[in-house]
Amino acid sequence: MGETRKDLRWLYGEVKSPPFSEAARKEVGALLNRVQQGRAIPFPLSRPMPSIGPNCHELRVPDQDKTWRVVYSIRPQAIFVLDVFQKASRKTPRLVIDNCRARLRRVEQSEWRAKHG
Repeated sequence: MGETRKDLRWLYGEVKSPPFSEAARKEVGALLNRVQQGRAIPFPLSRPMPSIGPNCHELRVPDQDKTWRVVYSIRPQAIFVLDVFQKASRKTPRLVIDNCRARLRRVEQSEWRAKHG
């Protein structure tokens, strides 16, 4: 049985130790691996982010004294990581949402150009 696994494409941010602890870095890797395999990540580990776009989600990864967020978009050809940031409040900062929307628009424009030449 062949397993379909989508590519992971990083548009912004990175997950490395430091500033991530080794455990948090591994947790992000395991969660993104599940997403690449087409498996859903349940709340509270992931939540939909319709304010950014369809099929956009935010991973929530606790790490010692902070919490990390990884915003990603599930597209037909790949999983796109749109941002990685430390969450300081309950609400996602407006700048993060706007930047993620802009990155997603560039992906969509690239897809459209590839399809319509």
